[in-house]
Amino acid sequence: MTLTRSDVTDLLARHGLHPSRALGQNFVVDPNTVRRIARLAGVGPGDRVVEIGAGLGSLTLALLETGAAVTAVEVDRHLLGPLREVVEPAGATVVAGDALRLDWGALLGEGSWALVANLPYNVATPLVADLLDGVPAIRTMLVMVQREVGERLAAGAGDEAYGAVSVKVAYWARATVVGKVGPTVFLPQPKVDSGLVAIERRAVPAVDPGLVSSDRLFAVVRAGFGQRRKMLRRSLAGVVAPEAFEAAGVAPEARPEELDVHAWGRLAALPVP
Repeated sequence: MTLTRSDVTDLLARHGLHPSRALGQNFVVDPNTVRRIARLAGVGPGDRVVEIGAGLGSLTLALLETGAAVTAVEVDRHLLGPLREVVEPAGATVVAGDALRLDWGALLGEGSWALVANLPYNVATPLVADLLDGVPAIRTMLVMVQREVGERLAAGAGDEAYGAVSVKVAYWARATVVGKVGPTVFLPQPKVDSGLVAIERRAVPAVDPGLVSSDRLFAVVRAGFGQRRKMLRRSLAGVVAPEAFEAAGVAPEARPEELDVHAWGRLAALPVP
């Protein structure tokens, strides 16, 4: 059983709590929505799931219904009491901590994990990027984020939403927007729609790390998108050699949004001027 709107309202009132705007808290109060997220995550018995920003535990309960083992991470110390009250009797493990600062290796240990989360809008992009960069144990993600953020995470070259974070995601994983969620299922209601994004880590990065390091690749990508209105020959001056464009098969007049992750890799792999 998951939490309804009245359940969430009662829990907050009983503990004297209010959603924190500073922490970007919007609690899902619709059982159908959290069950849909759990279903799209594709988790079940034998799977280990880590949930970030568990809040009051509505999604946690839906994940537990699948038979998965769930570790729920929550940064707000005021919510830990009601969260434990709701989900620990159902079998979840609750961890107090900031997902941007956790020792993920110590928390997850060996083996593979799925991340399933309703991510606060203000930390979603850096958190997904950091987890892809540094936590290989997380093999899949199903995240609910602001719709525009979801579009950026999953965008391909040429898409309007395509940017530096899109390249980073494509380097490590394959991402797809798999659904939309309206504001009415939240308490309080946000002023924007949310998107559901499925991310599956690649067995190996899209660009061979033996040819170019991820640090060098992402530095070139950031330089290009840092001046995205300029042609690459200008935005990458001093970052890649002028002759690198022809060698990489990239037009120097191209804009950064025209290059897929493989083209960025070819550019970054050539000698620094």
